[in-house]
Amino acid sequence: MCESTGVRLLLYTHPACREHDTGGWHPERPARLEAALAGARRGAQEVVEREAPEAPLEALHAVHRVSYVARIRDFCAAGGGSLDPDTVVSAGSWGAALRAAGAGLAATEALERGEGDAAFLAVRPPGHHATRDRSMGFCLFNNIGVTADALTRRGYRVAVVDWDVHHGNATQDMFYERRDVLYISTHEFPFYPGTGWIDEAGKGEGEGWNINIPVPAGTAGDAYEAAWGTIVLPVLRAMAPDWILVSAGFDGHADDPLANVNLREPDYGRMGYRLAQITPGRLVFFLEGGYDLGAIAGSAEAALRGVEGEFPELTGDESPPRAFHMIKVAASQVEKHWALG
Repeated sequence: MCESTGVRLLLYTHPACREHDTGGWHPERPARLEAALAGARRGAQEVVEREAPEAPLEALHAVHRVSYVARIRDFCAAGGGSLDPDTVVSAGSWGAALRAAGAGLAATEALERGEGDAAFLAVRPPGHHATRDRSMGFCLFNNIGVTADALTRRGYRVAVVDWDVHHGNATQDMFYERRDVLYISTHEFPFYPGTGWIDEAGKGEGEGWNINIPVPAGTAGDAYEAAWGTIVLPVLRAMAPDWILVSAGFDGHADDPLANVNLREPDYGRMGYRLAQITPGRLVFFLEGGYDLGAIAGSAEAALRGVEGEFPELTGDESPPRAFHMIKVAASQVEKHWALG
């Protein structure tokens, strides 16, 4: 199905993001950028390419401890190395991380001015595992958290939709006690980083504003369709966010070497289509995970074709029965706070 809308896509990247050298063995490698850029360029009719600026330090300090930001800067300046068993940095990583965190700030300001209809951020390192004071899971700064917090300080209500196959533990924690940012995550469970169970629903003022939909290995697009129809879309429509920010990891693809979920390109297209209907002109995709280059390119293209108005058919892949059970259990938790219809 296709009802093309002629979206003007703002595509942010920067050469500095290629200078984040993780070593030849590391799955989070510069070639991921080329794959994402190729897919994004094919996915929209009109693409406006822009360089991602550096995030100002005060924007980083709003979501990260000042001492942590300084520690990352100094470690990179000293030549880098391993921050933990998964997360490696080089001398070029500081500049890359500043650009990755700054892209969302620039994109939302440009969309606010009416300069585009959606934005895709082909940047690295990714961000949704970076906590206030700790790097982990390939992530240095929480790029989507930086942008979400900045938008709330301008009075906007923000929804973060995280479809990366790994739970965005750090994004969840940053907004766990707030109700100006809604966090919704679909992710493989049990799996890295070990968080994201159904009962992690927010605390205090933020109770009910954190939604986790954990699914088992082998889950395919039919179960994601059920999760979106039952939980994700009803909650987003009820909240009526001013902005939707997407942690767009493509490691849920069946070809990804680091995970066990069986999504295909049409599944990303369907999700992109539906998000564009909720916040037209206020939709930003942040590249997170995804480690098969073909899957990154194809899935990014499909997601943006969805924003353009294409709504592909389901692939016919079947999920295990436990996936649908988990969605029902998640819905029972969410119904404590939201009317699901």
